[in-house]
Amino acid sequence: MLIGARLGWMGGRAAAVLAAGVVAGAVTAAVRYRRDLEVAQRRLATVGRHVVSTRFGEEEYAESGTGDPLLLSHGIFHGCDGGLTSVQDTVVDRRVIVPSRFGYLGSSLPGSASAADQAEAFVDLLDHLGLARVDVMAISAGTSAAVQMALRHPERVRHLVLSSGNFPGSGTAQAPLAWATVFYSDPAMWLMKVLARPMFAQLMGVPAGFPRGPQDAAVMDRMLESIFPIGPRVAGAVVDAYRANPEITEYPFEALQVPTLVVHATDDPLASYDAAAASAARIPGARLVSLDSGGHPVSYTHLRAHETERLISY
Repeated sequence: MLIGARLGWMGGRAAAVLAAGVVAGAVTAAVRYRRDLEVAQRRLATVGRHVVSTRFGEEEYAESGTGDPLLLSHGIFHGCDGGLTSVQDTVVDRRVIVPSRFGYLGSSLPGSASAADQAEAFVDLLDHLGLARVDVMAISAGTSAAVQMALRHPERVRHLVLSSGNFPGSGTAQAPLAWATVFYSDPAMWLMKVLARPMFAQLMGVPAGFPRGPQDAAVMDRMLESIFPIGPRVAGAVVDAYRANPEITEYPFEALQVPTLVVHATDDPLASYDAAAASAARIPGARLVSLDSGGHPVSYTHLRAHETERLISY
């Protein structure tokens, strides 16, 4: 009887300690989450963003640098801020202009939002800036809008560069299952980043064996943090995943008339290298640059500034 009572007391105490630990852990996590989100919001607030009116509503953009203009069509979960971050080490001596695509940050989301409409909004922005022709670079999910711009307005595109692109035959060109959107939020992505960092990195296209040193680790951290805060990017990411990315399968790559460069890493775990190579073969005169490593974020990691400029201007 005494032993049973003592065991019951000990069990109750253990449960209380466990509950206290869970509560303390939850409080600590909540504090860290709020702190990290505030850091991300402050980082976004430091970006000099501008807004222009287009046929499709408001279009936000940011730019940096001077020199020949380059319009960048950013990847999924980015925006004008993440676009600038993705090429800050590799595109230099250029005026880099990055619009936030439909539904990202401060850009409007038209009801019919298509990649073709996004291409037209790009042209509206160029008209506002007084730019007749620019080089156009796309990263990942930015491929559809950039290809549409080259198809619809070849006279406005000097060169087209598709880096880690989304192409027909790639898994990225297939719409995710509907439930995948439960992860399209700051809490869900933050928890994955903190509790399952290798999985989070893989989701972002980081290949096995990376990072390989302190410099790579710093670049990877910058890339993983660049998608936060996610809240103001969700609407655009949904359009990318379920509409713009899948429609790439219908594009007539054979009709492209501008000098085109396709840059892709063979170890990209997110966007298929074989699909990129197959699409490059369909584009008249296109050049395929195959990188042995770098995964999906090659614009961050494996292209050096002088190489990028030489490739863009080939």
